[in-house]
Amino acid sequence: MILLNIIVQKFGGTSLSTENRREMVVSKILNSKHQGNSIVVVVSAMGRKGDPYATDTMKNLAIIDNPNCSLKNLDLLMSCGEIISAVSLASMLEKASHKAVVLTGAQAGILTDDRFGNAEILSIDEKKILPYLEEDAIVIVCGFQGATAQGEITTLGRGGSDTTATALGVALGAEEVEIYTDVDGIMTADPNVVPNAKIIDEINYTEVFQMAEKGAKVIHPRAVEIAQKGNILVKIKNTMSDHPGTSIHYYCKNGVNLYSSQGNEKLLTAITHKDNIAQVSIIMEDDLNSDSELLTTLADAKISIDMINFFVDHKVFVIEDSQISLIEKLLNKFNIHYQILRDCSKVTIIGSRITGIPGVMAKIVQSLSKEGIKILQSSDSHSTISCLVKKDDAFKAVNVLHEAFYLDQL
Repeated sequence: MILLNIIVQKFGGTSLSTENRREMVVSKILNSKHQGNSIVVVVSAMGRKGDPYATDTMKNLAIIDNPNCSLKNLDLLMSCGEIISAVSLASMLEKASHKAVVLTGAQAGILTDDRFGNAEILSIDEKKILPYLEEDAIVIVCGFQGATAQGEITTLGRGGSDTTATALGVALGAEEVEIYTDVDGIMTADPNVVPNAKIIDEINYTEVFQMAEKGAKVIHPRAVEIAQKGNILVKIKNTMSDHPGTSIHYYCKNGVNLYSSQGNEKLLTAITHKDNIAQVSIIMEDDLNSDSELLTTLADAKISIDMINFFVDHKVFVIEDSQISLIEKLLNKFNIHYQILRDCSKVTIIGSRITGIPGVMAKIVQSLSKEGIKILQSSDSHSTISCLVKKDDAFKAVNVLHEAFYLDQL
């Protein structure tokens, strides 16, 4: 058989959580198959925390009696959720008279390093999958997992099934990767925060990566990086609807600049927010050695700092709330004065078009100030501007900026 277009379809836990939804998944798979495509399906474990076969449920089976269960053993246990999903889905496809082959990550040729619990894909042997596609089978690969060179089962960390899907897409030279979830696509803001948020039709890799990094639960950043390196089209779609979804790729597609003056004229693409943030302010002597020692100490303790503003005698940055106790212990070892402001949120505007455009920050300050929202700190990059605000102001800030930059308009 000569292979036609290879399509990789990834279905998350919510898409597989009920029999009715699994039937919808089968319909999506067969619809694409009947269009003449060769199909590789990547599945997550069924449901979410609390559901019988969800990843967290599997994990709790081990740690409930032993919180220090080895990561190696946990990976072996947690990999079972995807296997259950894959076999269940294959059974439904076989019932519909279609040949389906189930492969674990290891059987699919996914080689990883040995960082159990958060392994990184080193390579994929596409020859493990292609023969089944040549036999016209639908190949179902267990997401979130792989194996070391020694054959030890590993898992890829949070969002690992997204990573599996884009990595397989690149390795197989797929036409596109479809990530199915329970929403119609990526939105201009969290619809639970901004009721009139809109679906984004087209977005580039950089913007969606920033969205994922800055708190939006759309697709895992590592999956975006892989897709960008392989220059592969990714679509975010809804299992429960026929909406075309959101396409992720470079700006230029088939020679057309999607964000030219004749296309999308909005300055921004989206606004995100991230809660559970704390601001750390440090007053210390003008001593470069002390600065270096402090940063080295934080890095050695694996404390990730963000929104970094370093002045001669004043250092300001933010951390996640979960690291407050640890950083307090470390800072108390230094001869410095520090203050930690809790209950903050980071609100970020995202748009590749803001680079070099004057007045963007002024508009942010004006819009938030008008509503009595104080900006505690800010930082920026080529495609983002982040503002730290009190947690109680976060939702209001997102809505104010969403309207100020006209993201509520089609």
